Amino acid sequence: MPKMKTRKSAAKRFKVTATGQYVRRKCFKSHLLTRSKNAKRKRRLSQQALVASADREQVERMTPYLK
Repeated sequence: MPKMKTRKSAAKRFKVTATGQYVRRKCFKSHLLTRSKNAKRKRRLSQQALVASADREQVERMTPYLK
């Protein structure tokens, strides 16, 4: 059986925690950060989030060797 390939774009976006959960960055924090978004919203967007359980299987398929 051939080797499974990792999707490199996904490998750069996700990390695995010690408990086996996947961590991701939040969206909407790349531009338009002046007046339209307040400081509290930008501060929360800069925190990391866990991947939802509904999306976990897709992330595992894209990154088979990330564990």
